[in-house]
Amino acid sequence: MNNRTLVISGILAALYVAVSFVFQPISFGAYQFRVPEILNHLIVFNKKYIYGIVGGVFISNLLFSPMVPFDLVFGVGQSILALLLIIFVSRFIKGVQGRMIATIIFFTFTMFLIAIELNLAFGLPFWLGWGTTAVGEFVVLLIGAPVIYAMDKRIQFEKWL
Repeated sequence: MNNRTLVISGILAALYVAVSFVFQPISFGAYQFRVPEILNHLIVFNKKYIYGIVGGVFISNLLFSPMVPFDLVFGVGQSILALLLIIFVSRFIKGVQGRMIATIIFFTFTMFLIAIELNLAFGLPFWLGWGTTAVGEFVVLLIGAPVIYAMDKRIQFEKWL
């Protein structure tokens, strides 16, 4: 990893953590709207954004989660799985908007891992946990897609890494 990638990844992770801190009350548990998840859309511009996103998820879960051991395994694992799936399918999807739609779909679907976590940690029924966390993820990513897309027009995320 070169210095530029390391610095941008650190800034991205710090931004994820800072936003997680601000929205901490609604970011964890059975009903979660983890606002910094909008940063997941950056993966469609460059696969190297995975380092900063995963780093931010790891640090946020370590610092703020009420169920740290579970979140470090399932929460970080869910992010890695969804990001890797997006990196893989991005080779076959032309256009940023299509890849952002894939991001919404993959992150929403992979919330089943968080449902397993909530079942193990709190005994929450799997389907209820999957439904509530998937809805929260879907809403955050759906709202975040046009925000990140508009920001890209000004910032040009592809050129940063």
